[in-house]
Amino acid sequence: MDLKIQLYSKFSKIYIMDTLLLLLGLFCMFGGIIGSFVPILPGPPLSWLGLLLLYFTDAVPMNYWALGFTLVVSIIMVILDYVIPAKGTKRYGGSSYGIWGTNIGLIVGIFVPIPFGFVIGAFVGALVGELIYNSSDHKRALKAATGSFIGFLASTFMNVTVCLMFLGMFFVIVWNHREGLF
Repeated sequence: MDLKIQLYSKFSKIYIMDTLLLLLGLFCMFGGIIGSFVPILPGPPLSWLGLLLLYFTDAVPMNYWALGFTLVVSIIMVILDYVIPAKGTKRYGGSSYGIWGTNIGLIVGIFVPIPFGFVIGAFVGALVGELIYNSSDHKRALKAATGSFIGFLASTFMNVTVCLMFLGMFFVIVWNHREGLF
């Protein structure tokens, strides 16, 4: 009888820990998708953390190749997240003021109670940043703000795509190991 209680006790601890890791991983996955839009949260690295937490469960065997590949993709996305908007701004004749304006506009736009405030905030922030840099050339400021905005949209699209692929991978792994997890 005492052995049954010990086995049940160990099983329930493992089950609770696996469930907690699964839920935290899922939370990180959705946080990564949100982080693709919000500049405060790192989208792909947060989604990668969700995959890592899933592999820490007892039901899912560790796959170092999958984790290594997705880690490299996450690192590349973090680098591109800074490079793409800067290249878009530079290509359209902008300055670092436009890039900083885009980032500040994104953050301010999150708190504006209008739909897609962060998108509008990114464009307005880039425009204001460029006007601070050179207030006499409005046409150049508008062109540079457009470049910064296009760079932001391209970077966001790529981040969302990677995070959705990681989420799909998460669900496939959970589905393949559902007997051990549920």
